[in-house]
Amino acid sequence: MLTILGFAMIATFLVLIMLKKMSPIAALVLIPALFCVVVGKGAKLGDYVIDGVTSLAPTAAMLMFAIVYFGVMIDVGLFDPIVRGILKFCKADPLRIVIGTALLAAIVSLDGDGSTTFMITVSAMYPLYKRLKMSLVVMTGVAAMANGVMNTLPWGGPTARAATALKLDASDIFVPMIPALAVGLLFVFVLSYVLGRRERARLGVLTLDEVLVEETGVKETETVLVGSGGSGDTRTPVRTGGSGSGSGTDADAPDGKASEDGDDDGFQPLDPHRSTLRPRLYWFNALLTVALLTAMIMEYLPIPVLFLLGAALALTVNFPHIPDQKARLAAHADNVLNVSGMVFAAAVFTGVLQGTGMVDHMAEWMVDVIPEGMGPHMALVTGVLSLPLTYFMSNDGFYFGVLPVLAEAGAAHGVTPLEMARASLVGQPLHMSSPLVPAVYVLVGMAKVEFGDHTRFVVKWAACTCLAILGAGILFGIV
Repeated sequence: MLTILGFAMIATFLVLIMLKKMSPIAALVLIPALFCVVVGKGAKLGDYVIDGVTSLAPTAAMLMFAIVYFGVMIDVGLFDPIVRGILKFCKADPLRIVIGTALLAAIVSLDGDGSTTFMITVSAMYPLYKRLKMSLVVMTGVAAMANGVMNTLPWGGPTARAATALKLDASDIFVPMIPALAVGLLFVFVLSYVLGRRERARLGVLTLDEVLVEETGVKETETVLVGSGGSGDTRTPVRTGGSGSGSGTDADAPDGKASEDGDDDGFQPLDPHRSTLRPRLYWFNALLTVALLTAMIMEYLPIPVLFLLGAALALTVNFPHIPDQKARLAAHADNVLNVSGMVFAAAVFTGVLQGTGMVDHMAEWMVDVIPEGMGPHMALVTGVLSLPLTYFMSNDGFYFGVLPVLAEAGAAHGVTPLEMARASLVGQPLHMSSPLVPAVYVLVGMAKVEFGDHTRFVVKWAACTCLAILGAGILFGIV
């Protein structure tokens, strides 16, 4: 009976959040609370929740202060030179532009928020793709895959969820996984090179003369199109940056002229004149970020403590006045509340699943149905399953509903929870293009790409990226 109720609880949770009948936080709290009463252990619900909250507090603290820290770094302009440098590197070469898209998305993904990554990446790269008539689905696909690999950072979400669901330390999951994830990121760059070569062959070879646009700090270029489709030395002016209207052309407009409907307006998230910029503190912020990431990788202190100290130091130095600090905290409050609220709500779900014994009964059932020969390879099974499961369900559903059951089944065959947790991260490059991920709608919306077109293009390449990570994990003995 507990097996049936356990699967019924997970199914109810998945259906409600996939149909958007309940928010993940509400479903994580109310559904297990209801099933705890149905099981007949409602009187112990408080104990389950308190135990869960106590164990998850460090994870919630890490996410809260990581979001604040990287939010402040974006506010003060840490990433602005990187964006300008990538645009300068790209020039008007389709090959460089595609590689630059992957590089920019990977760097900005350090803040752990997919929406922020896509807003900055599309805002910087869209005018280039539009003016040169490059494929916009290449931009969205490359950005989504690069962000999917980087989304496995401990503060990005999946690693924290895996640590939460299996009661592990996030650094124990992530740090050994770095070599496999590096292979995945390298695969994305190689793929970007191949796609860029394809775009260059389609459009012709481009050369340029650059003129610095002082007010924006972005290059204005003039290109010469040579090769198939080109017209000798006919010169076509191309602007690769700027503000306001005229930042792109409408492919549907006659003669390729810029449209007047405002389609290309509004792409300036990194306002070069925003009041939060701290150019005199740039090197301090850069060194602080490098030191913080180094300390995290070297495990000098627990990750929550590192981000707590880093966020406090970044706020104090960059915004010494209390009202300014309050304003920065308020600016990032939504992200902090959503993520930390999810973690604490998960304490109810995992607490009830574990405390009532449902997860144990479900694991026993799975052990019985999985062929005996596959038992010792449950990490591999989990890695493969993470592709379709994280695509067709949310991360909340997979990590809090499915992973604990798989981990229990693996434990029966001697597979450690750490191996299972690492294997569960494999599907993230594909997950970031799932229709259940809100950030992907920011990506395709800003890029003016149909979601179906994005899906048809990215699924096969994202699946290959996932398999590259899984293969590297097996080869290095990580999974």
